[in-house]
Amino acid sequence: MVEIAEGCALAGLPPMVRLVLQGRAAALDAAATSLGLAAPPPMLRAASGTGGTALRLGPFELLILPTPDGRAGVDTALATVPHSLVEVSDRNVGFMLEGARAADILAGLCPLDFALSSFPVGMMTRTLLDKAGAMIWRTDAQSFHIEVWRSFGPYVEAQLREVAQGISFSLLAV
Repeated sequence: MVEIAEGCALAGLPPMVRLVLQGRAAALDAAATSLGLAAPPPMLRAASGTGGTALRLGPFELLILPTPDGRAGVDTALATVPHSLVEVSDRNVGFMLEGARAADILAGLCPLDFALSSFPVGMMTRTLLDKAGAMIWRTDAQSFHIEVWRSFGPYVEAQLREVAQGISFSLLAV
């Protein structure tokens, strides 16, 4: 983690398996069960189980972040269920933004309300960060997991740093 504003840090996440599942309820249910969940998470929410995390991107779509052993369980659970499962591990890159000003930094690049009351822990969504498509997941009161296409990674990181610098400067001016 590198501090980008007072009390706020940004880190690139290590490589991880990322799967996008599209399918009807039976496919989502099977994947959720393989991850140790009772059911798929509700829309725009994330849920974690013993086999990994499922993020509900749409009515028939999950982003799955399996544990190292969880991928095999997902494949087995979906073997007899119609679905589309695509590994996007090399397409995406992830960041973790943490700290008291993390929501303010995101708000500098996106019109969403990142206040804890509006965007609670466990909520996630697809959106734009400046001009880059992104998935943002609030993992803790002051922590956000951000996923973008790898080609946008340096751009998004630079934009987050620029907004953080502006926030730090405005705090000094007060």
